[in-house]
Amino acid sequence: MVHVTRIVIIGGGPGGYEAALVAAQLGAEVTVVDRDGLGGSAVLTDCVPSKTLIATAEVMTGFDSSHGELGITLACDSPERAISVDLGKVNRRVKRLAIAQSHDITQSVTRAGVTVLRGRGRLGTGGQAADGSREVLVDAVDGTTQSLRADAVLISTGAHPRELPDAAPDGERILTWTQVYDLDELPRELIVVGSGVTGAEFAGAYQALGSKVTLVSSRDRVLPGEDPDAAEVLEDVFRRRGMNVMGRTRAEGAKRVGDRVEVTLGDGTVITGTHCLMAVGSIPNTADMGLEEAGVKLNDWGQIKVDRVSRTSAPGVYAAGDCTGVFMLASVAAMQGRIAMYHALGDAVQPLNLKTVSSNVFTDPEIATVGYTAADVSCGKMDAVEVKLPLRGNPRAKMQGIRDGFVKLFCRPGTGIVVGGVVVAPRASELIHSISLAVDNNLTVEQVASAFTVYPSLSGSTAEAARQLHIRKRAETDS
Repeated sequence: MVHVTRIVIIGGGPGGYEAALVAAQLGAEVTVVDRDGLGGSAVLTDCVPSKTLIATAEVMTGFDSSHGELGITLACDSPERAISVDLGKVNRRVKRLAIAQSHDITQSVTRAGVTVLRGRGRLGTGGQAADGSREVLVDAVDGTTQSLRADAVLISTGAHPRELPDAAPDGERILTWTQVYDLDELPRELIVVGSGVTGAEFAGAYQALGSKVTLVSSRDRVLPGEDPDAAEVLEDVFRRRGMNVMGRTRAEGAKRVGDRVEVTLGDGTVITGTHCLMAVGSIPNTADMGLEEAGVKLNDWGQIKVDRVSRTSAPGVYAAGDCTGVFMLASVAAMQGRIAMYHALGDAVQPLNLKTVSSNVFTDPEIATVGYTAADVSCGKMDAVEVKLPLRGNPRAKMQGIRDGFVKLFCRPGTGIVVGGVVVAPRASELIHSISLAVDNNLTVEQVASAFTVYPSLSGSTAEAARQLHIRKRAETDS
């Protein structure tokens, strides 16, 4: 008789549903407890919706920034803004695509034999039973509570937008990034508080759609966690396109005054707009789940502590995704979930290696990164040689009217092994893949340089950067 391990997954985001598919394929009896819809915030309120909105903004940006240079003329009395956006229609499409994606995921999971329960899951207070199993309590939408036994539990409950005490969102004028898709009209004057990835993406998108945008950043520059050269390019582009970027400025509060919003800054200055988007971080969904009572350790921010195979401090309990704070990307959450199931079910498992993770900021231009960074090199964490090649010399970039961006590669000085890279360009999310392959497979700059690229293509700059690194590496070795 084949033993079927019981797996209960709390949370249906990328970490949860990807783990469910793996566990089902490995023969486990799998139950997913989900409250809002499979796909989680990544599909319903965050990644899929925001990138769908940005897709419309990209069309606007591409048209506005290059049509004159490319010889396109507009038969219009107002050439300054010849095209406009119906935000209500855009947002209805955003929601429609998000719901459709969630439906597709649900079908895929249920076809695999996974049971999906609608409700809120939490760990039982009894701890581990004599057989090593754990209790999961499900508070269903109909008000009843169901008890499940599991040989292994995966917590994948995600996170929600952080709110400032003096800037409570009302869903109409003061908004979080989950609420912007209810707008029917484009904000005329939008204040974005927070210049991390979320703030930068929305600021750039709404500016492209036609809003007058003010970006409030408490740090020296936008995207403080990204490559400094990349952030400098983006901030320059933002300012050149008319965005008011306020650096070293902290927002203390926001309040609605009639049909306007007043945002109070740290020095007492008050700025006003028609809308305000708060993008000041996120809080893990770990409260009131019985985690600490079950022996699951949390850090000071409420995130679940996990190791590289997604184990928590409690035996039989794993965690994945934004609730762990490891690397807040849907791709990482999915990998964490899969790794957890491989480990729990005794399959071959490769621990999570964050230095092979590629990520992208969906601004215009996009910023894609993988591997070790300039900060790692400057602090001595990695000994590497660097080359940065501006795109303005690339023939395809010239043809397309692309002026901003670059390709940057890092390699080991002795071996020439590629250890990291940055691409700032349109569709950098696609261009980073070749560098990701190099990093993941320990390829050398010589190998990257010798691979054929199409002429003309933006990817040709990756090969050229590798050739320049090879020459520089040789020169530094000889000296």
